[in-house]
Amino acid sequence: MVFETSLIPRNRNREAQMNDQDTLLSVEDLWVRFPSRRGVVEAVRGISFSVGRERIGIVGESGSGKSMTGRSILRLIRPPGDMSAKEIRFKGDNLLDYSEKQMRSIRGHRISMVMQDPKFSLNPVMTVGAQIEEAYRLHSKASKKEAYRKTIEMLEAVQIRDAERVYKAYPHEVSGGMGQRIMIAMMLIPDPDLLIADEPTSALDVTVQMHVLAILDKLVQERGMGLIFISHDLNLVSSFCDRVLIMYGGRIVETCKADELHNAQHPYTRGLLAALPQVDKPVETLAVLERDEAWRAQESVSAYE
Repeated sequence: MVFETSLIPRNRNREAQMNDQDTLLSVEDLWVRFPSRRGVVEAVRGISFSVGRERIGIVGESGSGKSMTGRSILRLIRPPGDMSAKEIRFKGDNLLDYSEKQMRSIRGHRISMVMQDPKFSLNPVMTVGAQIEEAYRLHSKASKKEAYRKTIEMLEAVQIRDAERVYKAYPHEVSGGMGQRIMIAMMLIPDPDLLIADEPTSALDVTVQMHVLAILDKLVQERGMGLIFISHDLNLVSSFCDRVLIMYGGRIVETCKADELHNAQHPYTRGLLAALPQVDKPVETLAVLERDEAWRAQESVSAYE
């Protein structure tokens, strides 16, 4: 499936406009480890990358370290897991130097994260409006009246019709696509500088998926945010993002401009592309990715811009 670029426009001049001041996040030598009965499992192994006011895609198969990377930025790896890095610098500040109290002022405020299947991240016993208002008032001194106005405005911004009715609804009363948009509204209402979206459209059908992505793209461009888009869908990422990082075995094995993904050189990336079904090129048997153990031994590719 390839998305129409007319519906999800990519700003091809964005990279030319970027400069050092546009770098929102830089991560250097990030590791994530978990203990197991067979020894320590390294989920992320020494990756380095930067994110500006752009859409950057992180792609890879299950277990490649994509989600752990996103969680690590917000320091959400809990014991017995262990996260370490030389630095995780956000707008000039090293988040590794922050206390837990300081990190709470960052999470959901300056950096927001939309989890996989976000509808199930909503509190089932609170109304939609109450949850979005809570996210807004937690990081501002807004009055109840101002929070209500901002919540309705945000619901309308993600193209929810009859925002007043949805404001009073409970999560079980809305569809999957609407739940997705509600979570996006909740994450964007504090006006963050960076949004991490972890498979935000994986549970949606194609039509709703395209709609949600178009909304997300519009909001990101209007607000001048940075976006880390985590996915396993190469076609979607190549259509939606500006840059792509390919992860395998906890490391970045390749990085390229999104619209040049079809020219990728690493055999892992080439194997993923070859395994994609194509409507206009039917085959009797889909290609199977043959992994090389040497890939795991390779150093992570730096993805600084």
